[in-house]
Parts: sequence; structure tokens; C-alpha cells
Amino acid sequence: MARGNEEASALSAGIQRVSTLDSDKNKHDAEKEPSLHSSHIAENASFAGKTSLWTRILAGTSGVDPQNDTKRAMHSRHLMMIAIGGTIGTGIFLSAGSAIALAGPGSALLSYFVVGIFVYSVVIALGEMAAMYPVSGAFSVFGTRFVSPALGFTLGWNYWFQCELTAAAIILQASRQIFHRDYWAPQVQAWEWAIIIIVPVFALQLIHVRVYGESEYWFALIKVLMVIFFIIVGLIFDWGGVKGHPGPGLSNFHNSQAFIGGFQNFAQTFVYAFYSFGGIELVAIAAGESAQPYKAVPRAIKATFFRIVLFYLLTILTIGLCISWQDPTLLRAAYNSDVTASPLTVVFQRAGFGAAAHIINAVLLTAVLSATNSCFYASSRMLLSLARSGQAPRVFGWVNRRGVPVPALMQVPIFVVSLAVAFITFLTTIWGEGVVFTWLLNLTGISALLVWASIGLISLRFRLAYRAQGRALSDLPYTQPLFPLLPAGVVILGTLMFIAEGYSAVKEDPFEAKNVVATYIGVCLYIVLYAGYFIYERVILKKQQHFVPLLDVDLDTDAVWKPGEGDPIRFRDHQERKECEAQESGMPNAWRTRLLRMATCVLKSLVGS
Repeated sequence: MARGNEEASALSAGIQRVSTLDSDKNKHDAEKEPSLHSSHIAENASFAGKTSLWTRILAGTSGVDPQNDTKRAMHSRHLMMIAIGGTIGTGIFLSAGSAIALAGPGSALLSYFVVGIFVYSVVIALGEMAAMYPVSGAFSVFGTRFVSPALGFTLGWNYWFQCELTAAAIILQASRQIFHRDYWAPQVQAWEWAIIIIVPVFALQLIHVRVYGESEYWFALIKVLMVIFFIIVGLIFDWGGVKGHPGPGLSNFHNSQAFIGGFQNFAQTFVYAFYSFGGIELVAIAAGESAQPYKAVPRAIKATFFRIVLFYLLTILTIGLCISWQDPTLLRAAYNSDVTASPLTVVFQRAGFGAAAHIINAVLLTAVLSATNSCFYASSRMLLSLARSGQAPRVFGWVNRRGVPVPALMQVPIFVVSLAVAFITFLTTIWGEGVVFTWLLNLTGISALLVWASIGLISLRFRLAYRAQGRALSDLPYTQPLFPLLPAGVVILGTLMFIAEGYSAVKEDPFEAKNVVATYIGVCLYIVLYAGYFIYERVILKKQQHFVPLLDVDLDTDAVWKPGEGDPIRFRDHQERKECEAQESGMPNAWRTRLLRMATCVLKSLVGS
């Protein structure tokens, strides 16, 4: 009996700990400093009457303050949809066909398969850390904490710049692909469309993180449904299931058409895969503002596997089956951003859907808004994290009472507009639109590769520190399988793909130095950032210890629970789930009860209760 009481007490303590962790940050702050919270209420009453509407929109009800924090307001379904379809951008709709045109459908499929395995390993390794330490800076914070401040600084600023470039590239494409020629107000200038795209996205970000999660949920859902519909229609068309429209069957894979140009062309397709898969690490960044991350992050990680198989491999396979590698539309879609030449549009039109171009245009608009939305979110949260780590100006670490990092967020549209306008009005005039897009593709692709390979190193060092300090792996919310094969494979495979990219650039005929520069310019940025911070540490900070000693690695700050608390919390969750299942199974029409409960949960999340 006494033992039962002890177990009950331990379980109660675990439950209380979870409730504290999962509660809203506003409530937590109020309990932590009740007198300060009371004074805030008094201040807010007078503040609301004295300040302008614009000030209240930006600063919240009591101003922007470095002591405020972001809010854990995103639900599991938000994180799940961000993992499944939140980062499906214009790459899969336009540039994916270029990989087929360059190296054939077999090479393109193999390239996306290799990169898919690579990024899935990255997500698993990163998810193990993010589930235990859900912070907005994610891998930048992990690099600083588990390896060295120089690595965290390098990854943070490299990723911030990568997000800005990606947003600029998306807007550069959108200004020509969605509103070009005879489609949707072609008389409006490109820079005007850039403003039209940025303003509503910025406004959504400024309200609350839940608005970002909700908008991204519906944007992603539209893209997911479109890709699924495309795969179904494409396979039916290829198999000859559309009356009056005979499909090609497997003819595009016959007569040595599957693999074109040998290893050199195969290596060049990696950059298209990197660009398409870019943003897959967003789940770890969003974990810093999700409720119950120890549950939500593992679920989102598992969903990533289906995203890779369904939205990339099956899409590339469908395009390769339906469109010959010699079809000029494959290259025109990417280099001219021609929506009428998008592989999705071409397949739909050949299957008999005449209005396909306008439908794909509409979906591309949601993809552009979604990708820009994600870039703004990731960029502002990374800058916020850098500022609070002392690696960026402190003003970018300020957050308003709604949990929005206003200064970090405000720099994003300003910088992106500058980049987009510069690329549209200047660089495209000198080099041409296709060359500029290729440079952006290489910059973002190689930057993503460097970040992903670094995550493998961080994961290895995290596990070494965890073991050195005698921590139990069973206490982690999510444990990656096959350790250390996955993170070690990430480092090795990332290095090999990087070498292959350089080889293909050097061996390209005719040889052009700008292609080599475009391939390695991302590496130059990485080296400059790391070396610069290393020199700063030695010369300014006078630090002699570069790497964090394993026994000094901080494994407690930001953890979802303390050592030994994981098991009672998981046991509590398991018991609650069993009780719910038992109640439902004892009721008549159990399936209706489940549907009703699901609908109730969705409605509650929508109205914010």
C-alpha cells in the first residue's frame, strides 16, 4: 500500500511538471511575478488609451521587451502539416523537371532518392535534440551548446542568409510565373507584385504565431491535395486510362533514356533536389513554439518520411513517366518560370484538362505565399535566437507581449524586397533570368547541404556529451534509431555530394568559371563566418578553449523535463490514452464518438480555446 502511494506521488509530480511545461507562457510569467503582472495590467489600461493603433499592432499591449518570450501556441496538427507539406515550394512545381531534362528520369529519381535518404537522416538526428530541447534557434543553439559558439554563429547566420535568398528567389519567380503574359494582370510591374506578396505575409506574421501555424496549415493542405491529385491523374494517364489520350507507359525509361550524360549530369541534379527539399529542418525551428513538443516533434518527424516518398519521389516518377526528357517544356518551366510549361500543367493538359494552367497558377500562388511565410518565420526566429545568444544586435532579441519578435521580423521584408528588386531590375538585365535563377539555386542548395552536414556533426557530439555525463537515453522523448550510423552517414554522404557537385561544375563542357564560383560561393560564406568568429573569440574575447568540453555541455537548459521525469510523464500519457479508448469502446457508435471528438478538437484549435 505504501509503495502504491509512493508511485502515485511520483506520478503526480510528473503530471504536475508536464502541466507546468505545457501551460501558456503568459500564465507562467504571471505566476512567476504576480506583482509585475498586476502592474502590467494597470499599465495596459492607460497604454491602450494613449498609444496609436500602429504602436499597439507592433508592440502588443505593453510594448516590445527583451524579457518577453515567444508563445507555445502551435498545436500538433500545425507541426504535422508543416512537416508534411509546409515547405513544398515552387521547386517541385517548376524546377523538378529540369533534373529530368538534364540527366533523364532514372537519374533524377535516383538523385531525389539519395537526397531524400540524406535529409530524412538529418531530420531524425535533429528531431532527437529538438524534442528534448525545443528552442527557436534549433540547430544554431545546438551548435553553440554542444560543439562551439563559432559553429552556432556560422549555422545561424548562414541559415538566415539562406532564408533571405530563398524568399528573394521565390518572389523573383512569382513575379514572372504567376502574373506573366496573358495571366492575371500582366501589366503590373514585377517589383509591385513583390510588394503585394510580402505585405499580407508580413501582416500574418505580425499577429501571433498561431496565425502563422493556421495559415501554413491551410496553405500546405492545398499543396498536398494538388500533388496527390497530380500523382493519381498522372499515373492514370500514363497507364492509358484517359479515353482519347494514350499514355506513354514505360517508353520514357526505354532505349537508354533513363540515364543521360553519365555521372557528371547525375551529380548536377543534386542541386535541384537540394532546392526542392530545402526547409525540411523547419520542424525543429517551429518546435520552439509548439505545445507539448515532446509529443509533437516525434510525430512530425515520422510524417516527414511520407512527405519524402509521396511528394518528391512519386512526383518525380510521375513526371518522368509522362514527359520525355527531351521535351522542351521541362527546361522552360524553370528557366523562364513559365507556368504553362510546368510539368503539372503539361500532364493535366495532355490528360484533357484544358483549364490546367489557371488551376496550377492558383496553387502556385498558395505555394509562393506558403514558402514566403515559412521563410519569414524561420529567418525571424533564427535572428531572434542569434540576438539572445549575443551573436546578433540585441534589439533583434526583443519580443512583444503576443510573442512576436517584431524587430527581427521587420528586417525580413526590407531585406528581401531589396534583394528581389536588385535581382529583378539589375542582375537579370546583365546575366539573364535563367543565369540568376541558377545562381540562387546553387547558393541556397549548397548552403542547405552545409547546414545539414553540420547537423550530423552536432548530433554525434550531443550523444558523446550525453554519455559522458551519465545520462540515460531512455529519458529522451525521441531516440534516433541505428545510432551512430545516421549522423555519420549524413556527414559522409554530405561530403560526397559536395565533391560530386564540384566535379560536375569543373567537368562541364564548355567550362565556365562562373559555374564553379556558383557552386562554391556558399562554402566561402560558411568559411568566412566560422573563421571570423574564431578570430573574434581569440582576439577580442581572449578565449583559449574553442570546443565546449563534453562534461561542460549544458544538458539542462530548455529541456522539456528534468532527468528521471520522462518515464512518469509518458506513463501518465499512456494511461490517459487507455482510459479514453476504454470509454469510447464502451459507448454505442464508437466511431461516431471518435469523429465528434476529432471535430471538437479542430474547432477548439481554430477558435483558440
